[in-house]
Amino acid sequence: MQRPQDQGRPLLRSGAAWLAVLFLLVFGHAAALAVPDAGVETLRAHAYRMAGDAVRMRIVVEFDREPDVKWFLLRGPHRLVVDLPETNFAFEPDQLDPRGLVAGVRYGNLGTGSSRIILTGNGPFTVENLALLQNENSPGHRMVIDLVADSEAAFERALADQAATTASTVTTGKNDRVGVRPRTEKPFTIVIDPGHGGIDGGAKAVSGTAEKDLTLSFSRELLERLKSTGRFNVFMTRDEDVFLRLDERVRIARQHEADLFVSIHADTISLPGIRGATVYTISEKASDDVARAAAERENLSDSVAGIEIAEENQQVADILFDLVRRETHGFSVAFARSLVDELGRAIEMINNPQRSAGFRVLRAPDVPSVLVELGYLSNEKDAAKLQDPVWREKAVASMSAAIEAFAANRTGAGG
Repeated sequence: MQRPQDQGRPLLRSGAAWLAVLFLLVFGHAAALAVPDAGVETLRAHAYRMAGDAVRMRIVVEFDREPDVKWFLLRGPHRLVVDLPETNFAFEPDQLDPRGLVAGVRYGNLGTGSSRIILTGNGPFTVENLALLQNENSPGHRMVIDLVADSEAAFERALADQAATTASTVTTGKNDRVGVRPRTEKPFTIVIDPGHGGIDGGAKAVSGTAEKDLTLSFSRELLERLKSTGRFNVFMTRDEDVFLRLDERVRIARQHEADLFVSIHADTISLPGIRGATVYTISEKASDDVARAAAERENLSDSVAGIEIAEENQQVADILFDLVRRETHGFSVAFARSLVDELGRAIEMINNPQRSAGFRVLRAPDVPSVLVELGYLSNEKDAAKLQDPVWREKAVASMSAAIEAFAANRTGAGG
């Protein structure tokens, strides 16, 4: 196996102090884990598993006995480094394939009586949990790591905490939660999510216009309107005709430390007489049959692009839903109510326009999120209005007003 060679260099830009810390991070561990005592059998890592997506990943490594584990973070790229005593690795290669939040897995012996596993993140992340647990029904122990997509600022704070303490973290067998994201003094941040894109065209209007094009153009108009106020940071999950998985959209929102996530769509239905806009929030149980059907259609976006949603990923998705904090959900519902009020003054809304269902794109645990169906492309009048500049200006203005009011309430209450 190749030895890991990539540790250390990213901190050069941070000055001499960081270089000193980096030296301790990279080389101090190898020295501390010197040649093991004679007669001590080499540790065996006999299984590696990953489950999750671009928002949250759980990694499980099985050992024949309890290992002495130390871990630390590195940037450039974002990495979690786990140091072990000298280890005999017997992993199945296909279990190491990059997926979701984990962009790469490397492991090997360092030649100093120690070994190392390096997990490279697909962008910044938080180590929410790293624990050693004794197996209940078989000999040995397992290491459980939970990684959650987070912002660059959160990753930097974790690095700073690491440097200010022991420059690494030793597992204790108990859950060691790190990097709980505090609120920071920054402009209110909105992430706008134009639905669908690339190979996933979404719904199609009776005129032939694809939903992915309508949502992108509308989102650009909303972005410019919000930016013109000079009070917000505004980002889009995509600004071109590209495909994004649903979990990638959530990851982008978290990594921008979004204060609000708004996903833009235009629905279709078998009943051409139904028309009007709808605002959705997430819920375990759909508010009605229309909401449930809408969530099922939007959640199929990944499958349309040929991406299979594995059962293990669905289990993690269920866990993620459980982690949606009541406070965050309350903010989502409050914003949805305000948005319905504003839109209702300017454009036509469906009956009972505030609804809820299990939309996968709304599951960020700490970002208030809504999905807006601007109208039904299966209805000729709605399809025409969605492409009418006057109608779009009214809708954009109403949405901007609701966002400004929500931001004022959040920041006025101390964030």
